Amino acid sequence: MNRILITALAAGALISCGSSQQQPEPAPGATTQTPSTALEYPTTRKGNTVDTYFGNEVKDPYRWLEDDRSAETEAWVKAQNEVTFDYLNQIPFRDELKQRLTELWNYEKISAPSEEGGWIYFSKNDGLQNQSVIYRKKSEDATPEVFLDPNKFSEDGTTSLSGMSFSEDGKTLAYSISEGGSDWRKIIVMDAETREIKEDTLIDVKFSGLSWKGNEGFYYSSYDKPEGSELSAKTDQHKLYYHKLGTPQSEDKVIFGATPEQKHRYVGGNVSEDNRYLFISARTSTSGGKLFMIDLKEDHPTIDTIVGHEDNESYVIDNRGSKLFIVTNLDAPNRKIVTVDAENPQPENWKDLIPETENVLSPSTGGGYIFAEYMQDAVSNVKQYDYEGKLVREVDFPGIGTAGGFGGEKDEKDLYYSFTNYVTPGSIYKYNVETGTSQLYNRPEVAFNPDNYTSEQVFYTSKDGTKVPMIITYKKGIEMNGKNPTILYGYGGFNVSLTPSFSIANAVWMEQGGIYAVPNLRGGGEYGKDWHDAGTKMQKQNVFDDFIAAAKYLIENNYTSRDYLAIRGGSNGGLLVGATMTQRPDLMKVALPAVGVLDMLRYHTFTAGAGWAYDYGTAEDSEAMFNYLKGYSPVHNVKSGEEYPATLVTTGDHDDRVVPAHSFKFAAELQEKQAGDDPVLIRIETNAGHGAGTPVSKTIEQYADIFGFTLYNMGFNKLPKPVK
Repeated sequence: MNRILITALAAGALISCGSSQQQPEPAPGATTQTPSTALEYPTTRKGNTVDTYFGNEVKDPYRWLEDDRSAETEAWVKAQNEVTFDYLNQIPFRDELKQRLTELWNYEKISAPSEEGGWIYFSKNDGLQNQSVIYRKKSEDATPEVFLDPNKFSEDGTTSLSGMSFSEDGKTLAYSISEGGSDWRKIIVMDAETREIKEDTLIDVKFSGLSWKGNEGFYYSSYDKPEGSELSAKTDQHKLYYHKLGTPQSEDKVIFGATPEQKHRYVGGNVSEDNRYLFISARTSTSGGKLFMIDLKEDHPTIDTIVGHEDNESYVIDNRGSKLFIVTNLDAPNRKIVTVDAENPQPENWKDLIPETENVLSPSTGGGYIFAEYMQDAVSNVKQYDYEGKLVREVDFPGIGTAGGFGGEKDEKDLYYSFTNYVTPGSIYKYNVETGTSQLYNRPEVAFNPDNYTSEQVFYTSKDGTKVPMIITYKKGIEMNGKNPTILYGYGGFNVSLTPSFSIANAVWMEQGGIYAVPNLRGGGEYGKDWHDAGTKMQKQNVFDDFIAAAKYLIENNYTSRDYLAIRGGSNGGLLVGATMTQRPDLMKVALPAVGVLDMLRYHTFTAGAGWAYDYGTAEDSEAMFNYLKGYSPVHNVKSGEEYPATLVTTGDHDDRVVPAHSFKFAAELQEKQAGDDPVLIRIETNAGHGAGTPVSKTIEQYADIFGFTLYNMGFNKLPKPVK
C-alpha cells in the first residue's frame, strides 16, 4: 500500500455511600466547605417543538439550539461561557494545575521515521508547540531541516495537519489540513523538493485518506457539500474521486459512489504497493462493509466485487502479484487472514493463511513479513509470520502494554514500532525483521518516574454476570481509604478498544494522588465482534451496566467512594457518562461528558450520524427501538427535582461529527431541572471541533479546567498531593 506519514500528536480519547448532602471526613487537602454554587444560569428559551414517533409525542423545547448559524444560539454560547469561566476562575489551584500540566507537557516528542524520495521524514514537537513540525534529513547523521510547519498555518494554532501522502517516487506530496477542528478538509499538493505549491487547493473533502496511483495522481473521498449548515447538515452519499495532477478539482473523476446502487455513507480507496490494484471499501454504517477491486493494469478496468454484502469487515492487507491477502471477520469474529487469486476473489475461494484464534487480530505488513498483533485482555502480543503463514517468532516487548507499528514496504529490513502503557511514556523501537532484535530508537525525557506508579488489571462482574477487565493506575503508597479522587473513564462502543497508553494529563492527575481507572466495556472491540455486538442496539444498556459495576468495584474495594468519584468519557463515551448520571445520579460526585452523543432520537439527522445506526439503531426503525432509545437518551431522561452530580459538559463550536447541539440541549435540561446544590456548567471551546488537531495550548487549558472543576467539587481547596 502507499506509504502515509502521520504526524505525531502531542500526548495528550456503584453503590451509593450516602446522600449527596452528606459531607465525608475530609481527605488530605480537602475542606469541609462546599464550593460556592449559588449560580444564576443563563435563561434558555423553551420552544414548542413536538415530534411524533409511532403515535407518541415527544417535546423538544430546545430544538432551536440545533441552529449553529443563528444569532440566538451564538448569544447563548457566549452567555454560558461567561457563567462557566466565572465559576472556573474561583478555583484557587486552577493556575497551579495549568502550570504543572505545562511543565510536564514540555518535553520533546518525535515520531518514527519514514523514507520518501531519498529523504528521511519525521515529526517533532519541541514540547509546547501547538502543532508538531515535519522535518527531513538526507541520512540518519545529517542535520534535519524543517519541511512543513503547521504552526504557521494559522495565528492561533487551530489549523492542523491531518494527513500526508507521498507519490511513489517521493517527489510530490499531498497533505490535508483541518481548520478549527472541523472534519472538512482541504488538500494541498506540494513539490517535495522545492516545497512549492503545485496547483490549486482541493476543498470540501471529508472522511478521506489519500492514496497515490504511481506519480500521476491520487484517490480521495468526500461528500457533495450539504445544503444548509456545513457543520450540522446531513451528509449521506460518500464518493471516491481520482485527482490527476495538473487538472482542476472540477474535472476529478468519480470512481465509486456516482449511482444510487453505489450509495454508501463511507467510501475509501487504497492502491496496492505495486500500483496494480485499487481496493474500494463501501459502508453504510461504521461496522460492516462491502469490498471491491479494480485492476489498474487493464485497458478498460471494471469494478469487481470481492464481498458484496455488509455482514462482515474485510480488507486487503497486501498482494503478491495476483495473490491477495485479506483480513476478515467473515465467519471469524476475532479475524483471520485468508488468501485468494484476484481472478476469482469471492469468499468461496478463500483459503486460511493465519486462522482465527481466541484473541482479536490486527495485522500489519513490512519487510516481507506479516505481523499479527493480538489483544490479550486489552494488552498487545505480536507474532511475526512469513507469507506462507509460517510462524517466525513472537516479538519481545519491554513490558506489558500496547505496541503499534511494524508497517513498511517489502524491501525494508528495519521497521519501527511504539510501546506504551499507563505509566510508560511512548517509546519508539527499531526492529530488524531478520534477527527479531529490537533497538531503542527514541525514549522521551519526561519529568515523570514510572517506578513511582503501578497499574493493575482486575476482573469484575457486571450486572448479568459477565466478567469485565479494568486497569487501575495510581501512585504507589496511597492509602486505600475510600478518599482518593478517582476518574473512571470509559467508551464502550463502535468496536473501539481501550488499550494502555501514557497520557501527560493522567500523569498530572495521578501526581495529585488521583486514581485513573479504565474498564473495557462491552461495545468495544477488546474481545472481537461478539463483545462489540453485546453493547449495541437493544443491548446498549449492557455498556452502562458494565460502567456502573466498575464504579461499584472501586467503591467496594475502597479505592474511592461516591464523594470522590468522577466519571468521564468523550463522544460515544459522552453518551456513556450522560446515560449513567441520569440513571444513577447518586453514583458519583462529578460527571464529565465530553462532545457526547446525547439526543438519541435525533443523532442520525446530523452530518454522518446515520452511519452510527449499527451501534445505536434509530428512532424510526421500530416502536420498540424508539422506546428503547428514549429510555436511556440523556437529553430525554433529565428529571425535575433530581439531585445531579456536579457536571461540566465540554464541547467545541466547530464539532461537525457530534454536533454541539447534543451538549447544548443536555446542559439546558440539566440547568432547568437540577434540584441539588452542585453546579451544572457547559464549557464551549470556540474554533474547535471533535478533538483531533486541538492546539497544545488549548488542550492544557481544558485539562486544567476539567481537573480543577473535579477536585474543587470533591471539596478540595488545594491540590491533594500525597506524601512522597
